[in-house]
Amino acid sequence: MKIAYFDAFSGISGDMTIGAFIDAGIDFEEFKNEIQKLNLKNFDVKIKKITRHGINATKFDVVIKEDREAHRNLSEIFEIIDKSNLSDFVKKTSQKIFTTLAQAEAKIHNVAIDDVHFHEVGAVDSIVDIVGTAICIEKFGIEKIFVSKIPLGSGGFVQTQHGKMPVPSPATVEILKNFPVILTDVSFELTTPTGSAIVATLAEYGLEKETIKISAIGYGAGQFEIPDRPNLLRIIIGEIPLKYEEERLLLIETNIDDMNPEVYPYVIEKLLSSGANDAYLVPIIMKKGRPGILLSVLVSESKLDNVLKIIFTQTTTLGVRVIEIKRRKLPREQREIETPFGRVKFKLVSIDNVERLIPEFEECKRIAEERNLPLILVYKILESLVNQ
Repeated sequence: MKIAYFDAFSGISGDMTIGAFIDAGIDFEEFKNEIQKLNLKNFDVKIKKITRHGINATKFDVVIKEDREAHRNLSEIFEIIDKSNLSDFVKKTSQKIFTTLAQAEAKIHNVAIDDVHFHEVGAVDSIVDIVGTAICIEKFGIEKIFVSKIPLGSGGFVQTQHGKMPVPSPATVEILKNFPVILTDVSFELTTPTGSAIVATLAEYGLEKETIKISAIGYGAGQFEIPDRPNLLRIIIGEIPLKYEEERLLLIETNIDDMNPEVYPYVIEKLLSSGANDAYLVPIIMKKGRPGILLSVLVSESKLDNVLKIIFTQTTTLGVRVIEIKRRKLPREQREIETPFGRVKFKLVSIDNVERLIPEFEECKRIAEERNLPLILVYKILESLVNQ
């Protein structure tokens, strides 16, 4: 699995993140071509090589020519992203990061998320930082991000549209409340709200016992010189052995108590043939003691519309719950093995160097029908054959 490790020994910001990715190997001209798909005409991006405490690094900057709409709300930012020609991955990743920021700002200022005006975060440079980070992640093909403990400045103040705010800023602290942080005696922002939102949305803490095959290292420079440390973000990119595969799926649920039970098998068949990963029924007791059925469907986001159409047209439900989940499964591959029944397909799964071969159901079914044998007997013969 390809991973990125954010070694934030001097904090993290959006521009430091992009600088580190470019330093690690992202082609800057390709990056510029992608970021211009935002269709915002009033900015440019530039990089330069600098040295901090003897370490060569890349400094990334957004040059603002004019920004008459620096105060944008979440829907306006989403509209800019949606209207671009960027990939779906970049759009969705960017919008998730902005949502993290909006939720923190809404809580701090006690307003609805749709009423949050981002001020600095809504300015073009922050849009570029967040969208640019998503572009870099996609170009490197990174599947998972880990982050170190995150240092914060303390004891100082930062000027914002709301006036002076303490360091670390309220937004930064709110966003990072589930991450290990280190309070330092540096009196200015080491970690910005944008940098916090990137790691809180995309990363998980720690990578201490993993074996990494490093393929690239990049250093992104922050705005200021710090006397006692290099003001850099280090990003390490590499591969770690895959113990299991992780994927994001959607769990669709609905409670039904007024449908002919003979219809359920047909609905399940339609759902599975439409691209659902799984579909199942659970008997439940609903309000007022009424017996009912919980219909649950696992599906990828790309197949969501297909599944929803079937549920709403083929069942009596009027609404569903859509929940984002993570599914972890053992890596698997298909093997063909010579058996007394001819060549048979098996699933090969492994964990901690222990391999297991499992005969494919359709293969067992075919053999049982061709040989007029009980299905359970075919399973036993094939399993004993490969587990000798």
